[in-house]
Amino acid sequence: MSPRLFDSPIVRLVNGAAVLLINAPVIGRLVGRGLVVIRYVGRRSGTTFEIPVGYRRSGGDLVIGVTAPDAKNWWRNFLGEGAPITLVNFNGRDRDGHAVANRDARGRVSVTVRLDDRQ
Repeated sequence: MSPRLFDSPIVRLVNGAAVLLINAPVIGRLVGRGLVVIRYVGRRSGTTFEIPVGYRRSGGDLVIGVTAPDAKNWWRNFLGEGAPITLVNFNGRDRDGHAVANRDARGRVSVTVRLDDRQ
C-alpha cells in the first residue's frame, strides 16, 4: 500500500467526515461504538491533529490497532516514552491520557492509551 494513499486529500476529507459523524450527538452514539477521535500534538510540527481511530478495551486501557503502519506517520508521535493524547467526546466528554506506541516482532503496531484517573 502506498504511503501517499494515506496522506491524500481524499483520506483527509473522509477522516474529516468521520470526525463530524462521531462527534454528532445522536449519530455519534451509533457510529462511534469502537471508534473515537484522538487529538494530539505533532512532535516535530507542534500542530494539533484530530483523527478518527478504531479501538478496543484491554483492562483499564484502550488499544488502538494501526492498520498499514508503514504508510502512516501519526502513531510515531507516541514512540519511546509516549506522549499526551485526548480522546474527544469519549463517553460524553473529552478524556486526557498518555499514549505509547509499540511495534511487535511481526511489524504490527498498536498504541496503548492509559486515561488519566483524575478526570
